[in-house]
Amino acid sequence: MTGLKTNERPGTRAVLKHSGVSAYKAREVLDLIRGKDVQRASEILEYCEREVATVIGKVLHSASANAFHNEGIEPEELYVSACFADEGTTLKRWRPRARGRATRIRKRTCHVTVIVSRMPEDELNRRRARQAADAADRRARRVAGTRRQGRAAARTQSAETEVQEPVDEQVLEIVAAGDSEEGTDIDAAVEQALAADEDSGDGDDLEGGDDELGDAASQPEDEEDADGDDASGDEESD
Repeated sequence: MTGLKTNERPGTRAVLKHSGVSAYKAREVLDLIRGKDVQRASEILEYCEREVATVIGKVLHSASANAFHNEGIEPEELYVSACFADEGTTLKRWRPRARGRATRIRKRTCHVTVIVSRMPEDELNRRRARQAADAADRRARRVAGTRRQGRAAARTQSAETEVQEPVDEQVLEIVAAGDSEEGTDIDAAVEQALAADEDSGDGDDLEGGDDELGDAASQPEDEEDADGDDASGDEESD
């Protein structure tokens, strides 16, 4: 591979001529993506802080698009087999300085070339096996999480069922009596049972109150009888 010329290297290429950046700066970024797969190289260029990374990212995208449309190779199967930057033309400008002097300004350019090729079969097989294992692992974790949520919901429902109070026997009798009728309302039966309980409690209180009143009323009569007996006894004694 090292003995081949730059225009003889195999693969699909994309070239950017006269880029407005020096070859030195472009080579520092190209060294980061050399030998990487296209997806990984795109991520590296996206988060690279160098300004030239945006330009090189466009060249890489163009190379992968050429491989897909011209040779029918999927972008997931491509990697950066070669990338380099050649010196371009240098624009010479002048800046005025003190005492009538002038300083030369060199605006350097470069030619950026990115070559992508298809990965070897063994590497592709390893990648596919790894992706299948990752997909199976993600699915297993998702299923396990769903099962945990279902068990937690079942435990919560059982706890709520245990906390509920037992149904009153009177409510059961009312519901059983109304089963023959259509549209029996259990809430209405419960309210009816509660109303019956309240009525029975009020009756007991009233009965107890009547007994007390009867005792209180009977007590003065007994006192009067006792007074009358005492008076009659006194009169007889006289």
